[in-house]
Amino acid sequence: MFDVLVTRVMVDEAMRALDGRCEVDVYTGPPEAIPYDEFRARAQGKHGLLTMVSDRVDAGLLDAAGPQLRIVANHAVGYDNIDVDECTRRGVMVANTPDVLTEATADLAWALILAAVRRIGEGDRFLRAKTPWIWGPRMMLGYDLYGKTLGIVGYGRIGQATARRAAGFGMRVIHHSRSGGHSFDDLVAQADVISVHAPLTPETRHLFSTKVFQRMKPTAVLVNTARGPLVDEVALAEALRGGEIFAAGLDVFEREPLVEAALLALENVTIVPHLGSATVETRTAMGLFAVENLLSGLHGERPRGLVNDVNEAR
Repeated sequence: MFDVLVTRVMVDEAMRALDGRCEVDVYTGPPEAIPYDEFRARAQGKHGLLTMVSDRVDAGLLDAAGPQLRIVANHAVGYDNIDVDECTRRGVMVANTPDVLTEATADLAWALILAAVRRIGEGDRFLRAKTPWIWGPRMMLGYDLYGKTLGIVGYGRIGQATARRAAGFGMRVIHHSRSGGHSFDDLVAQADVISVHAPLTPETRHLFSTKVFQRMKPTAVLVNTARGPLVDEVALAEALRGGEIFAAGLDVFEREPLVEAALLALENVTIVPHLGSATVETRTAMGLFAVENLLSGLHGERPRGLVNDVNEAR
């Protein structure tokens, strides 16, 4: 029977899907995320790894695991935590879980858009602080969405799903991606709301920088549910503090799980802890997809979510 390491406890349905199919070593903490040294130690001799997006899979980890390793199945659509080239060189399959989190992540993007533009988090904190108040015509003014322009940066599955929802708010949609649409500069200048759905690459790291914030409307809102390093968080904090843009909503962070201290000090930032796929239905689908990928790879079959060019069993 194959030996596998699961680096975080998944939903019950996904854990049950492994029963009787392989010998399972599950990291249960503490801390919540498996430390790298322990990851290396527990990966030794395993035929498969079922990992989270926070788990670094690099040459050192692969060395520790050993030559019998067949597959790394990531419990995520993103896989920038994995050195895919190194895995490919060693004949190790890498798989992810695309499609299943599209709608949930688009929903969260809209939750952040609404929270940012209407100051929902600020209002919640205000009331919890039991500050004396009475309704007034200038109290916590936000901005309408109707008739405004939504700019989508990255027009893949999630970007398109986010764009579809804009029709219900009466918004005009423009997009920028590698395959076409508006230029990035035009989108930044025109958009009242920018929702980021681009992949993280060397070219897109700090795509949103001081120069970009200076070109945005002072009433604009930035929402990021993609990858934290797409946004220079220090520059974002400065732009928010200086009134260069109105507000931001963030689900992901540059040095996750750390959040830039300057952002935490600001009222016009809505932050949540990487909840894009955090619904019962979506996390169940993701877990089952990751298990399916893992088992396929172990048995020499092509995983449905394969992302590299390793096609044959060893």
